[in-house]
Amino acid sequence: MRRARLLAVLVTLGAGALLLVSSTQTWFAVVLRDSPDQALEVAGSSAVPVLAPLALATLAVGAAASLAGRVLGTIFGAIDIAIAAAVTALVLPPVLGSWQAAISATVTEATGIAGAEGIAGLVSSVTPTAWPWLSLVFAAVLAGAGVLALVSARAWTSSGRRYRTDAAAAPHSAGPLDAVDSWDELSHGEDPTR
Repeated sequence: MRRARLLAVLVTLGAGALLLVSSTQTWFAVVLRDSPDQALEVAGSSAVPVLAPLALATLAVGAAASLAGRVLGTIFGAIDIAIAAAVTALVLPPVLGSWQAAISATVTEATGIAGAEGIAGLVSSVTPTAWPWLSLVFAAVLAGAGVLALVSARAWTSSGRRYRTDAAAAPHSAGPLDAVDSWDELSHGEDPTR
């Protein structure tokens, strides 16, 4: 089960990093009727503004899951699945052809014209790149990491336990304590003044 935990963490971190990269890439090339020779490039962060924050949240979940125990491992698995579902819900409409909302900010910035009807009248063609599709693949991979975390989290142990000291196992001195013994008692969590 250690490998399952490591795999879930690494896949979560990888999916988060790839989603972050995807948010910086060109998702759509928009050709306007007035300038057919020049295409506007719509970045993923413009098409889906919350993609980069969701990617950063995924990276944070992956980093925290590396230290999580059973309960938090289950919670992080559920968060992975929720983020994957959110990314899918946001990316799927533009991929399936409902691109108006995804390109509107870029077209408005370039032309100064806003509104769905005004933008639709300006646009000659919209050509998607592979990045929206890849984002859906990354979301599916993230969901798989979440399922793996949910299934394997019962076997996860908390990383913090290895750094704890056992005060009961500390040697107790029956006689008077010198400076070194007092220091050792303090190191083991005991109060040498008792």
